[in-house]
Amino acid sequence: MEKLRGSWQRIQANRLQVTLILSFSLIAALIISAAMLITLRVIRDYLDREEFARVQRGMALAQAIYQDYMVSLISAARRVAVHAALRMASSGPLDDEIRVESEAFPFEGNRFIIVLDEQGNALSQSLFPVLHEPTTRGNWANLPLVADVLAQGRIGGTTEVIPVEYLGLLGLDKQAHTPIKDTPKAAAKLFDPREGHAGLALVGTAPITGAGGKIIGAVLVGHLLNNDFALVDRVKDVGRLDTVTAFFGDLRVSTNVLTAEGERAVGTRISKEVGDVVLVKGDVFEERAFVVKEWYITRYEPLRDHRYQVVGSLYVGMREAYFLGLVWAFNERILFIAFVSVVTVFLIAIPVARSIVKPLVQLAEASRRVAEDDLTVRVPVNGHGELAMLARSFNEMVAALQNAREELLRKEKLASVGQLAAGVAHEINNPLGTVLLYADLLRKGLPPNDPRWDDLKMIIDEAMRCKSIVGDLLNFARQRQLTAKPSDINALVSETLEEVSIQPDFQEVEIITDLDAKLPLVQMDEAQIRQVFLNLILNAGEAMEGRGRLTVTSRLVPGDIVEVSFQDTGCGIPEEHMKELFTPFFTTKPVGEGTGLGLSIVYGIVKMHQGQITVRSKVGAGSTFTVTLPVRQPGRGTDGAIG
Repeated sequence: MEKLRGSWQRIQANRLQVTLILSFSLIAALIISAAMLITLRVIRDYLDREEFARVQRGMALAQAIYQDYMVSLISAARRVAVHAALRMASSGPLDDEIRVESEAFPFEGNRFIIVLDEQGNALSQSLFPVLHEPTTRGNWANLPLVADVLAQGRIGGTTEVIPVEYLGLLGLDKQAHTPIKDTPKAAAKLFDPREGHAGLALVGTAPITGAGGKIIGAVLVGHLLNNDFALVDRVKDVGRLDTVTAFFGDLRVSTNVLTAEGERAVGTRISKEVGDVVLVKGDVFEERAFVVKEWYITRYEPLRDHRYQVVGSLYVGMREAYFLGLVWAFNERILFIAFVSVVTVFLIAIPVARSIVKPLVQLAEASRRVAEDDLTVRVPVNGHGELAMLARSFNEMVAALQNAREELLRKEKLASVGQLAAGVAHEINNPLGTVLLYADLLRKGLPPNDPRWDDLKMIIDEAMRCKSIVGDLLNFARQRQLTAKPSDINALVSETLEEVSIQPDFQEVEIITDLDAKLPLVQMDEAQIRQVFLNLILNAGEAMEGRGRLTVTSRLVPGDIVEVSFQDTGCGIPEEHMKELFTPFFTTKPVGEGTGLGLSIVYGIVKMHQGQITVRSKVGAGSTFTVTLPVRQPGRGTDGAIG
């Protein structure tokens, strides 16, 4: 129970991952199942078509072998007719010739040869295999086939019904006798009442002609199908079929279909459904059919006598179980492949789901840390997809929050320092004035060679220095309002550069300008922006120590903003000082050489103009300060004051 509870808790803790895995697996299972069903249907349809096509090919082969038998019988009849004409002209015996002909037959199975005169009397007859010598030579004139041959001189082959009385003349009546067995689904009545006693035979005929072409007799060469299995077994073996049957009427007289006892199903009957199509209508039957003991894919074609009357049928069949076995084999393989595919998708879905969930978990953890006021957190960005875009946007948002907070803190610090500076400056400025006044009076009252004169001069100089610092503090504290008007920023840059270029620190500095002449007028307080540019240029000169290159550029950037950059080749700014550049009283200069208020004042002026100031620097390569100012100041009153 504890294990189940622990597993359930893990699932609850990873619901998104489990949902993704199950969703991927379910979608894959549905797609694979649909593909499997379609594949199974296609295979089943193909096998259905193929099984009927195979039966059709089997029937075509059966008909071909059947016709080969027929052609051999016709050829034998013609040869015997030639010999018979010669012997009848010379009144010689025929028995030896017809015996040789019957033994030379190219196919297995029984056959009989009968030579008749013009009245239909048997002159000579022979059987093979020789079970006995037929002794009764009766008259065959009433047999319709014989009558037509003697009357018309017909040469040909056909499938004929030989009545039992004629078979008795040859001693084949016992072979033709087929006991009729009770067969389920058979018709109530026999199709031909002679079934069971008469014989179904392949017969080749040829007339015997005398002088002047007169018909003086006929030759019959036949193969009795009843209880002879040479033909059906040959068709089965050559065509690789399961079953082949020759029907006399609706009675099986030659077959390799087996009963439940393993015996040939001779004497069983065709089903009524098949008989109505093949025997009654004379059409081809090609469907599933129940044959003796099981279902077959079958094809039945009618057999017709020389007068084109249906006398039986030829059947070929394939066990349906064979094709069902193929279908099941295919089904099992496809099911196995589908199962393996679903399992594979499930296994692949696990790392895929983890790759999707992991960045989200990292984002959730990072969001929690941000909520705890940790703005240094960042999430890794991997790739270029949607999750990478989300991580990148999150990092940018946190960075913006961090910058905004630092900006807010800086503004608060500047405001606090400004208030402090204003108060301190006012409190110090008056005493400093008194010190300067009395020190100057004392110095003027002393002779020039008085040793106290130098001391008073030092007091005056240091007091003046303090007064300058107090002035900077006051300037810093008074950044509350500016008066803006449309001004030419390029002209302001040029004037400022011209002022500083004559100073000693810039004598060996190469000044390069790249100013966009198409800049619009910028709404600004010229005096304060001049102070910004002057401060940045002087800082650049100090960083280059009087030797290097200063590049000043201006351009219009998207958003109706003017950008002015000051790039020097000085010493650069260390990374650890970058965050403190605009902090009041921060300076890297030696004590007594700077107040640390210059860049703070610059920062305040730029912010008052709704602008930005950024720094890029590399130690040993120089620094670039970039000031961006909007062309139009938002919130400008009619008097031009902004505060």
